[in-house]
Amino acid sequence: MPDTGTDAVRWERRTAPELRALAERDALVVLPVASLEQHGPHLPVWTDSMIGHACALRAAAQAAEAGTPAIVLPPMWLGMSEHHLPFGGTITLDYATFHGVLRGVCRSIRADGFRRLLLVNSHGGNIDPLAVSARELCVEFNMPVVATTVFHVAGDKIGEILDTQTGVQHACEAETSFWLHLDAVQVRRDEIANTISAGSDAPGAPFSRFWSFAERAPLTGVIGDPRAATAGKGEKLLAVVADALAAAMRDARLWSAPDAVWEPGRAWGRHDQAVPGPAVPGRAARQPDAA
Repeated sequence: MPDTGTDAVRWERRTAPELRALAERDALVVLPVASLEQHGPHLPVWTDSMIGHACALRAAAQAAEAGTPAIVLPPMWLGMSEHHLPFGGTITLDYATFHGVLRGVCRSIRADGFRRLLLVNSHGGNIDPLAVSARELCVEFNMPVVATTVFHVAGDKIGEILDTQTGVQHACEAETSFWLHLDAVQVRRDEIANTISAGSDAPGAPFSRFWSFAERAPLTGVIGDPRAATAGKGEKLLAVVADALAAAMRDARLWSAPDAVWEPGRAWGRHDQAVPGPAVPGRAARQPDAA
């Protein structure tokens, strides 16, 4: 029997001919980008990979139902996680390797006939390097490569669901709620009382430097309060993130061809390639350059 629902958008469950057919339909490829790292004494090291994959699958199924074909690769479970090494259980990449893996994925899907890639990140340590990689890959392969993070894509809606924090932190109310909704048996409930960190006074924005989680979340490796987590919150979090991702998958503005800025003589080319969008009141549309 053919797969349905989220199973129908899983790359690993499709045959090669089925994937070729999806490429011919200009299907969007989605890669969850995550990590394998400590998440306190109560959550598995698979946490970020589980959350990102679940959100991507649900969003892709919604987009497909609305007429935008999408297919989700298995999660990239190795990310930039060296700041978690002091707590053990963590496997990490350096940036050169991280970018190299993403580059290999781009080359492969292009060879397979696909022309668009959405990188759905679910690990805080990947945010900055992934933004750089996405821009570089977009230009190198002349294809739209878009990156976003599940913590950010739904905006204020995430904070409206939670009681003790305004967004997703680490092994916190939000991430524990995701597990309680999707696979509650994986949560070590007897350890939740032992998760509260001593806190840190390490300077943050507008300054940037390396801090390990032994410095940022001493003793437990947890930032946030998982005691407030519930399965109901996890269900709502998954819904708002998936809705936002599905909307992005259908947003034509994100999937226009990138400007070939490195093309020889590009400086003498057109300068009116604004991203298409709704007209701004009181502003006349720009006219094409004269021939």
